[in-house]
Amino acid sequence: MSTGRRSRKLFALLAALAALILVAAGCGGREAQTGQQAKAINIGFIAWDEDIAVTHLYKVLLEQKGYKVNTQELEAGPMYAGLAQGNIDLFMDGWLPQTHADYWKQYGPQLEDLNVWYDQATLNIAVPKYMTDVNSIADLKGRGPEFGDVITGIDPGAGLTRITKDSAIPAYGLGGEFTLQTSSTTAMLASLEKATKDQKPIVVTLWHPHWAYARYPIKDLQDPLGAMGKAEQIHAIGRQNFSRDFPEVTEMVKKFKLDDAQLASLENAINSAEKGKEDDAARKWVSENQAVVANFFTP
Repeated sequence: MSTGRRSRKLFALLAALAALILVAAGCGGREAQTGQQAKAINIGFIAWDEDIAVTHLYKVLLEQKGYKVNTQELEAGPMYAGLAQGNIDLFMDGWLPQTHADYWKQYGPQLEDLNVWYDQATLNIAVPKYMTDVNSIADLKGRGPEFGDVITGIDPGAGLTRITKDSAIPAYGLGGEFTLQTSSTTAMLASLEKATKDQKPIVVTLWHPHWAYARYPIKDLQDPLGAMGKAEQIHAIGRQNFSRDFPEVTEMVKKFKLDDAQLASLENAINSAEKGKEDDAARKWVSENQAVVANFFTP
């Protein structure tokens, strides 16, 4: 065989071997990419304190398991639409059966209701604990001047504001002496902080779950007339086929439960963190609450 023919055969053999290596590498790359995609999860959240806190909790826990966690803030309507379209995988803060009823009616058949992880989501009127002789909304009647004739509320458009104004105040005959002062949640909390620091009387509209219960000495007033409505449940909701595509996360979510004190503690930890340090706060909370986390998470 001539030197030229041997060279051509050797070149062809080397070229074929190189092509085979490239194909194998390409397949390996695709498999790695597919595996990586399977480990990526998109968690949507709304700008409510409990959802922000729980989303950061899940982010740090799932990252421990090797997931790439993407989080995205949305309003409630786009959140449910995003779940239905498959753009969001998981949402931890579905309020049912009342608050998100319209969204659930529209999108529910396309979603997976994974778990009720908190069942005491309530709307409340609250006062400081040091006001020992005020324990019911009915106890406010006749004591308007003591509170400056004001119930300190939150945003004018909030459901809590509407129910307080249209249901609780008329039901307990408070309209002649109390005015519901609306502005923002931030302003209400600032007033609450100042009053409790100075040991002054104050009555505010509030809700469970909220970190304020862990930070300030406050108590809910009893509502014997049921004017503030019944407790709701907070659901973890997945997109269609979530349990099939994320069996490990589904098992974790189905075991997830927090009571009122645990959730208030988590919210307070996340809310108190510096901006950008929320994940660090979640990790610290996990380290300090191992017994709680062990109920639903196995490293």
